[in-house]
Amino acid sequence: MWRQHSRCLTTCTRALTDNNWDAVVIGGGHNGLTAAAYLARSGLSVAVLERRHVIGGAAVTEELIPGFKFSRCSYLQSLLRPAVIQELELARHGLKLLKRSPSSFTPCRDGRYLLLGPDKELNYSEISKFSKRDAEAFPMYESLLEDFCKFLDPILDSSPPEKLQEVSSLNVRMKDNLQKSIFWAHLLQRAVAMGQKELLDFLDLLLSPASKVLNNWFESDILKATLATDAVIGTKGSVSTPGSGYVLLHHVMGETDGDRGIWSYVEGGMGSVSLAISRAAKEAGATIMTEAEVSKLMIDGSGRVSGVLLADGTQVRSSAVLSNATPYKTFMDFVPHNVLPDDFLGAVKNSDYSSATTKINLAVDRLPQFHCCNLNSPDAGPQHMGTIHIGSESMDEIDAACQDSANGIPSRRPVIEMTIPSVLDKTISPSGKHVINLFIQYTPYKPSDGSWEDSEYRKSFAQRCFDLIEEYAPGFNSSVIGYDMLTPPDLEREIGLTGGNIFHGAMGLDSLFLMRPVKGWSNYRTPLQGLYLCGSGAHPGGGVMGAPGRNAANVVIQDMKKQ
Repeated sequence: MWRQHSRCLTTCTRALTDNNWDAVVIGGGHNGLTAAAYLARSGLSVAVLERRHVIGGAAVTEELIPGFKFSRCSYLQSLLRPAVIQELELARHGLKLLKRSPSSFTPCRDGRYLLLGPDKELNYSEISKFSKRDAEAFPMYESLLEDFCKFLDPILDSSPPEKLQEVSSLNVRMKDNLQKSIFWAHLLQRAVAMGQKELLDFLDLLLSPASKVLNNWFESDILKATLATDAVIGTKGSVSTPGSGYVLLHHVMGETDGDRGIWSYVEGGMGSVSLAISRAAKEAGATIMTEAEVSKLMIDGSGRVSGVLLADGTQVRSSAVLSNATPYKTFMDFVPHNVLPDDFLGAVKNSDYSSATTKINLAVDRLPQFHCCNLNSPDAGPQHMGTIHIGSESMDEIDAACQDSANGIPSRRPVIEMTIPSVLDKTISPSGKHVINLFIQYTPYKPSDGSWEDSEYRKSFAQRCFDLIEEYAPGFNSSVIGYDMLTPPDLEREIGLTGGNIFHGAMGLDSLFLMRPVKGWSNYRTPLQGLYLCGSGAHPGGGVMGAPGRNAANVVIQDMKKQ
């Protein structure tokens, strides 16, 4: 068996070294695979090099407990751009989305609960239990956010109108200026069509704390807290952090099969997204290699990227390199010293890669039974279908959890988003048993009261989370078969997320669009000629979107045509 594996490695390595590739992609996450698929479809020779034994990056499925397949990091689908799904024919390549209805369940300690989803009548009935006024306002709130998302759609699917960084001919400069003029004209046209009031509402959402936005719309704590979790998910900030309104919008801008704002499970786990994209890339001619860790970029005498050097010393030559790694890892680890401008490196270093997120994946022998539902059936009910919000019955509770982390300790009452994909996806757990995802905030990278390297400290925090769930679902603790836990340092070490940040860098207003990853370099190109970014650290940001990979590939293809 070892000899067979050795022969395979030798053959694969020879295939890498014998070719002078048009493009090499560092990292087999979903964005890197998306970029590879588009590059290969354009006729370019492409190799994807993945450090781990499995492709997918943060969109990965792993069977860590026999019989239980975990979406180890990302766990829901909605943001994947419709253009990527359609153009790469991902359904034909095996992508199957499982819509959730209801999509949200918030249990209360006082025995009440709130269900929300795509059913407008259900929403009205459920919200009316807490506030008739809120029930009437909610459709208008959803409609307004949908209009904002439609406004942003063209921006997500295109490269930012960045100024040309290189010296170009008059013809190239004129063409570039024309493209920028068209972009801004279309944007202005859509802004005018939106109307002054709605445009001001849009700016208010972008600039304001989510708490202000939600307080202006609603009065019931439970509804505001349920919606507020979208504004803080994956961030260190609280609902009162200025700009958190944009994060709220970022998490509702997706869709499933044309239904806006609907999040879905993926059959087989989130790794099935990456697998479908990889199949499209391979069909187009791309080569994908796992256990191929890149250590450095190679640079020729003219100062241009000429390929990559693997950790085992293998040289892989290419005309262009696209990095799906974080900006920090790309520019601080892969690029040799004294190559990049000091001001650029300073901007990269000073970007915010901090995280307060922990992911726990559990195998359980039965579904949690929430006392507020007064149901004792072992079968799945509407309360099990969507995202279950634990420990956030008011925005004050979310703020308190955030303040604990700001003080250096993991939240004493964490904010937990629980999902149970196995209620819809029968392929990921044994019959009668279930997979549960817990997305948890807030957990500092370096706690002041202990260390994530301490197994007892880790167990203590995991138990804190389980005990909180037990308050709402008695008997939960005894249902746990086993679990996998990823703290911010684990996410950095295992998945390559600098600081454990799931977005490859904060999604604040100072790091979006023309400012992402840093000012002056938002169009996927970098100061090192031939090196491009194609991951979530580039526009339009984090989440399983595919947009950075698709947009970056289009820029590379344009540049190749100029040569």
